Amino acid sequence: MRALLALEDGKVFEGVSFGAGGESTGEVIFNTSMMGYQEILTDPSYQGQIVVMTYPLIGNYGLNQEDFESRKPFVSGFVVREESNFPSNWRSQYSLEQFLKKYNIIGISEIDTRALTKHIRDFGAKKGIISTVDFDRNSLIRKAQKSPSLIGRDLVTEVSCDSEYPWRQKNGNHNYHKKYKVIAFDYGIKYNILRKLASYNCDVKVVPAHTKAEEVIAKNPDGIFLSNGPGDPEAVSYAIKAVERLIGLKPIFGICLGHQILALALGAKTYKLKFGHHGANHPVKSLLTGKIEITSHNHGFAVEEESLRNTELDVTHLNLNDGTVEGMRHTEYPIFSVQYHPEASPGPHDADYLFENFIQLMKKWQYSKIGN
Repeated sequence: MRALLALEDGKVFEGVSFGAGGESTGEVIFNTSMMGYQEILTDPSYQGQIVVMTYPLIGNYGLNQEDFESRKPFVSGFVVREESNFPSNWRSQYSLEQFLKKYNIIGISEIDTRALTKHIRDFGAKKGIISTVDFDRNSLIRKAQKSPSLIGRDLVTEVSCDSEYPWRQKNGNHNYHKKYKVIAFDYGIKYNILRKLASYNCDVKVVPAHTKAEEVIAKNPDGIFLSNGPGDPEAVSYAIKAVERLIGLKPIFGICLGHQILALALGAKTYKLKFGHHGANHPVKSLLTGKIEITSHNHGFAVEEESLRNTELDVTHLNLNDGTVEGMRHTEYPIFSVQYHPEASPGPHDADYLFENFIQLMKKWQYSKIGN
């Protein structure tokens, strides 16, 4: 079946439909990962976005129920050069086609993803639309132009959990008798973050993004985690307000959107990147050790480095591709964050040590309270 992908600037690509039919709009971005398409599809940080995979063959090892990063897929659309119809993996339960149909996601294949990616790199991420029902190019371009922007839009409310819940490992390794009590704000949290925290002896309770600081304080955790999530951090004012209140009360660790919210809560600024960072191969330099980490990324916004000069935050990590801020820490309180994903799976594990750093901060915090 025929399908069209139209961008707001007038660029149109014709391809073949797979997955669900109909129309879907979103910001069109590209991801350079060679694998991990199921984790990408189910990462809540992609809410409101149409994802273009730059690797030419997608779907060859299928998908399964165990490798979800959240309760369901969140992408607005999926674009590939070639879709594999014959997945080969003993864990596979769905083909890519079956998966997209099951969750009503529109896909388009057989287009020049290299040309599309180059266009996005040259002109920036664009609002777009995939359609299997409207083939009037001018009509689709107008629809793309009228579709909502990510700037100023609160997407966190659309992906966060509705109520608090304790994280439970599926393998039966529950949180009972865990040493560190952690409250994790769900701005669009990935399951592998929760798995990582649990593996480091943390009893994790996940709370909705709208949870007030007073509710968190009442639970008396050993640490607070600020999760990844979609969209513009400045639009999530309720989260910024809660984090402002929690500064200095407990150790805090933030990842991705959580990193940006923390920066805003401490007086820094954020801005939208031209085409964002989406992939599993970004070099990041630690200014604390001088080491280079190969890291996984998924963000369209970043913290403005100049704005950190007026705060009590120091830059700890920088992206070697474009110099963007990738990590920071507070000069007085046990607070730190990174823009990239140390929990990424599949993906590089160079930054796994950050979870251990969080554990050490909570341990020191516990001892300091005993001493007082």
